[in-house]
Amino acid sequence: MIPLPTGLRARLVITFTLVAVTASVLVATIGFELAKTALVTRAETTSLDLVTRELGRITFPVGKLRPGEAAPSMKELDQVVRTLSSPGRSVLVEYGNLLSADGPMTMKDVPNELYGRAKQNVVTQRKVIGNELWLVVGAEVHRYEPGTGPEATGLRAFVFFPLHDEESQLATLRSTLTQGGTVIVLIALVVALLSARQVLLPVRRLSAAAQALGQGRLDTRLPVHGGDELAELTSRFNDAAAALELSVSELRSLEAMSRRFVADVSHELRTPLTAMTAVADMLSEEANRLPDAPAEAVRLVLREIGRLRELVEHLIEVSRFDAGTATLNVEPVNVADAILDCLEVRGWSDKVDVTASQGLTVNLDPRRFDVIVANLVGNALKHGLPPVEVTARGTENGLEVKVRDHGKGIPTEALPHVFDRFFKAGAGRARSQGSGLGLAIARANVHLHGGTISVRAQQPGTLFTVWLPHQ
Repeated sequence: MIPLPTGLRARLVITFTLVAVTASVLVATIGFELAKTALVTRAETTSLDLVTRELGRITFPVGKLRPGEAAPSMKELDQVVRTLSSPGRSVLVEYGNLLSADGPMTMKDVPNELYGRAKQNVVTQRKVIGNELWLVVGAEVHRYEPGTGPEATGLRAFVFFPLHDEESQLATLRSTLTQGGTVIVLIALVVALLSARQVLLPVRRLSAAAQALGQGRLDTRLPVHGGDELAELTSRFNDAAAALELSVSELRSLEAMSRRFVADVSHELRTPLTAMTAVADMLSEEANRLPDAPAEAVRLVLREIGRLRELVEHLIEVSRFDAGTATLNVEPVNVADAILDCLEVRGWSDKVDVTASQGLTVNLDPRRFDVIVANLVGNALKHGLPPVEVTARGTENGLEVKVRDHGKGIPTEALPHVFDRFFKAGAGRARSQGSGLGLAIARANVHLHGGTISVRAQQPGTLFTVWLPHQ
């Protein structure tokens, strides 16, 4: 028993060989054209021979008459027409003012080009007349005299040969070739589809497995069949999937440990920070009574305690998002009142221009909306220049809030990273006020609402746009 080829290359060669059978359609087309040319050539040759032979039998004098010769009569022209005529044909013979005809055709049906060329030689031309194809043969009779050569006589004959027999033969041939080509193409198509299915089925399985891996199902594996190239590829895919699963498991474990560490440290820092804040409040009351150097040290400690407290609060908030415990408590909120309350609590009311309709009410989480506005406005006040403008308006699908400052703006290369954690635009801002988490937290709260947030440079300043959908 001859073993069947199992290699991918061999199967592809077989498939391409079978698909190549469809080239028979091209061969059939070429064969049809050759047959058509042969039929037309045979019809033209037969017609030319007939017209040339019959016109060569003319015995009455035509053209330049010799002494004693009489001009041909209408009777003689009719005799030439009868000689050239046959059932289905149409004949026209013209000589000077005389015209003899047999059939429905008239001189108007003679193509002008053929009429002119007929003066020089026996010529043919195909023409559709009355929705039928005709072969028109035109010739002028020449008289030969010894020593003088051929002499044009002015007698011209135009014979219309019907080509419906040839058209019928071509139609039959076309139908036969079409049916045969269709059968071959169908056979080739079925075999090609079966072969393609056999070849591509493992590839589809690999594609589905790769998609499953991309969706997080890292335990996806494929059975290995045979020993061809696809089997080797499947085996390597399984090895890569196993290695990926191990690496991702280790990364997830490390990430979970890191999140727990950040959350634990943040919560543990809250207690000493509370005590430090209480002491700092007492020191702040006494700072003005201290000498300059101790007073400056006290103010520095107060600022750093404030930054540390803000950082711890931000880290706790980030840890909630990372742990997936952040939830929405949606309720109807008057947007204008919420923005004004946010600014008033932080003492920013006189620094920010607010444009919002008093009647604008949207369902959202008021605490998280407060965080979004506070972080965006705080960022504009810290790093931009006045006027800082907040605009809120209702759209067809939700709420749009814009915050703009008129400072020098964020560098273009930094715009894609402004929402990254701990990112601070500019090398000189490593010790600037803020934790570098405010915009990241704002984006997380926006995404928790199912909305979007974007940043765009203005002339001057920077524009942040938040869109929150209807809840």
